[in-house]
Amino acid sequence: MGKPSAFAALNELTVLAGDKVRLRPKRLQDATNDYDWRRDVELCRLDAATPILCSYEEFLESYVEELYRPSRSYRFAIETTDGRHIGNCSYFNIDETKKESEMGIMIGDRSYWNRGFGTDAILISLNHFFSQTNLKRVYIRTLNWNIRAHKCFQKCGFVPCGQTIHGDYTFVLMDTYRPNNPNKLKGK
Repeated sequence: MGKPSAFAALNELTVLAGDKVRLRPKRLQDATNDYDWRRDVELCRLDAATPILCSYEEFLESYVEELYRPSRSYRFAIETTDGRHIGNCSYFNIDETKKESEMGIMIGDRSYWNRGFGTDAILISLNHFFSQTNLKRVYIRTLNWNIRAHKCFQKCGFVPCGQTIHGDYTFVLMDTYRPNNPNKLKGK
């Protein structure tokens, strides 16, 4: 019997532990931080997004719907080993035919920037998804001027493989492939 499909393995995820962070499924208690981060101008600029303007109550209503609605993506919270929610990571645009998925990550709490928390989260998730699913490729898109993100992704084994333009934004496309031994991911 082969590995489970990418989607089935994602739904079985509980908690993944690294040296600096734990990855866990998103929960309702994350809404307050997520709301603050989605209103933060600098964080939105790094994500090529417009800050949300809705009230917290309106945000919470859509948050609950999204949290409990079945989808072909997986989102999880990044928390410190002592349980502080500092960011989010997601796998989406999962294509089981091509055996690939897009990944996104954000460390929303600035006090954890440039300290290896994002790198740890990326490596933990890549190791899990490559060892527990049939995924062969994971790719990300990051703004062409976001050098800090490029360096982080390259440290985790991603390689630039093109550019895409969406509206007024130019993104660097980077990807990484399943290693022969997922426990030997770059940075581990």
